[in-house]
Amino acid sequence: MDIIIAGCGKLGSTIASNLSAAGYDLTLIDNDDTVLDHAIEVYDSIAIRGNCATLSVLHDAKVQSADLLIATTNSDELNLLCCMTARSINPNIHTIARIRNPEYHAQTYEMREAFGLSLMVNPERKAAKTIHKLIQLPGFLKRESFAKDRVEIVEIKIDHESILKDVPLTNLYKIVKCKVLVCVILREGEVITPDGSTILKENDRIFVTAQTNNLSLLLKNLGVISKRSGRVMLIGGGNISLYLAQELIKSNIKVEIIEQDATRCEELAGLLPEADIIHADASKHSTLESEGLSECDTIVSLTGMDELNIITSLYAAEHNVPQVITKVGYSDDYGILDKLPIGSIVCPKELSCNSIVRYVRAMSNNEGAAVSVHTIADGLAEAVEFKVDENTENLGVPLKKLKLKKGIIVACITHQEIPTIPNGDSYFEKGDSIILITKSDRIVLNLNDIFG
Repeated sequence: MDIIIAGCGKLGSTIASNLSAAGYDLTLIDNDDTVLDHAIEVYDSIAIRGNCATLSVLHDAKVQSADLLIATTNSDELNLLCCMTARSINPNIHTIARIRNPEYHAQTYEMREAFGLSLMVNPERKAAKTIHKLIQLPGFLKRESFAKDRVEIVEIKIDHESILKDVPLTNLYKIVKCKVLVCVILREGEVITPDGSTILKENDRIFVTAQTNNLSLLLKNLGVISKRSGRVMLIGGGNISLYLAQELIKSNIKVEIIEQDATRCEELAGLLPEADIIHADASKHSTLESEGLSECDTIVSLTGMDELNIITSLYAAEHNVPQVITKVGYSDDYGILDKLPIGSIVCPKELSCNSIVRYVRAMSNNEGAAVSVHTIADGLAEAVEFKVDENTENLGVPLKKLKLKKGIIVACITHQEIPTIPNGDSYFEKGDSIILITKSDRIVLNLNDIFG
């Protein structure tokens, strides 16, 4: 598949890295020679310097024969024009555009055919929805949904007080008292595919498959915070805060936003009359204390500076704020961040990249393609959902009799819209959906690829 990526900033580079590793043929467009030189060296791609919305540059990129164009420049308008121009040259091309301005959201969606858009991604809106889910069930570091939101893979950290510390997985059910599956363990930066004899250790991050309606029970039986947030403090008044505040207000949660820019405070006050907008410098601890940091149920650090977000979250953790969520711009430093008590880490760039990679994977293999793909364990593993059809091998064969390729776990089987955590006697039939866990170096494009 021939893919053009227009704009090689943070998001464009992350997408290029993922797609290059998967073996796709890439052409990158950017105005910066330094960025392009780096891309040629790292991603083994073709690089073209110029304005991605011009006919000449797109022709140089061979848009007329490309399968997909992904426009991720810093300009929404340029991304839209790029996609429109590409579609005018090649009516069959798929196009994806990053659109960040809240004022364009509804308009772009309604006019997506006119703009020639196959998919629109908004990193800030995606991040806000992800954070809102975490606030709804405090205690999980991450949540990924499958099977029409009936099943989730959630992340839990084993700290020194956890009742799961030093527990073998064979004893897990006695503690959690509901059917779950620990499908991945991240220990000291390494992915472990567990079995019943695996013993959970302090500082492990475990990824657990469970039915969505069992998540509250799971938290309760683990003795983890399950109290619903009543007051949330947002640090920084950017678009993520705007989107998130809108969602929280709908849920009748009290919202307070601390923003340093006076003009932005006035804008937020007009857009969010139900929220408390505080014009102040959140980098000063006195500000956080005077605004009642220690009385908040949740604090979310959302400024444009990773360093400030991390420091603010550390301060909140020190003051025993029950739930802390930290936004970061780069996901490359997870190994370092994992050692810090900064709660859940959300990376908008990574979330958008995952959405785009899912679309590409579905394009590249329409027959038996994945329904959804989520990276977990800091990108070291994938959770992939497939639909079982008449072409799927080994229908009706119990899992204990199947020979699966090394490193692949069947985490869930959904039959007639009822999800189950499988055991050795479980099997799948036509019409079922199945969730697989694999290490990220083993890309599964088709369900039949899992069989040895």
